Amino acid sequence: MTSDVSSSPDQTVVARPVGERVLVWCGAPLLGAGAGWLLKVVADWATSLPWTPFQKPLELIASLPAGPVTIAVVALGSVAGLVVAFLAERDYVTVVVDDDQVTIAYRESRREVRRASIEAVFLDRKRLVLLGHATEELVRQTGDLPDAKRLSDAFQAHGYPWRSGGDPHGNDFRRWVADHPDLSAAAHAFLKARERALDQGDGGDAEQLRAELAEHGIVVREEGKRQYWRRTNQASESSDDLGG
Repeated sequence: MTSDVSSSPDQTVVARPVGERVLVWCGAPLLGAGAGWLLKVVADWATSLPWTPFQKPLELIASLPAGPVTIAVVALGSVAGLVVAFLAERDYVTVVVDDDQVTIAYRESRREVRRASIEAVFLDRKRLVLLGHATEELVRQTGDLPDAKRLSDAFQAHGYPWRSGGDPHGNDFRRWVADHPDLSAAAHAFLKARERALDQGDGGDAEQLRAELAEHGIVVREEGKRQYWRRTNQASESSDDLGG
């Protein structure tokens, strides 16, 4: 899954463009090497200025033999660039669409969603969202996504209900306020815990708590650290949920 968009009558693969991959894997190490080389040059120049901050570390770098130091910092910069390229590749989301299912590959995970279970597909800011027929979120995918047009073309080519206007149930969301009577104590407990996770930058815990709420018919999203929620249609019709 390393091509740009490969299509066949049966399947469309939306992955990182080949040119972009070449640029990342070649450009990042070159930029890192250049930054390493500049470090020695800047250190030599900066030590001649009486007002330069970090004078002692720069003097130490400038005093070292030019040849070995230059080679070392260029090598370190190249390695740092390769690490950046690896992380950029790892964070890219590959989406495979066919007539029967959607497959989403991200890092070490791979998720498959059957076409028959999907009611809507759209982008919510930088997240790809697939909704089920009870308006529940089947997928809310983060990461470095392909651009909107490529995704739209892929889904529409296979007859999926792509919503270019965004979430068709966006107006149903309400901002979460602690202890509001429209939600049960259990729902508030999950949302309070999720608020703490967002404050602490713990994305993994926040996603786990999103899944816990989803199991009880509560869809949640955030804008910054503010949380918004709505019930799914199934939860609205059932008393066995966290809605109180």
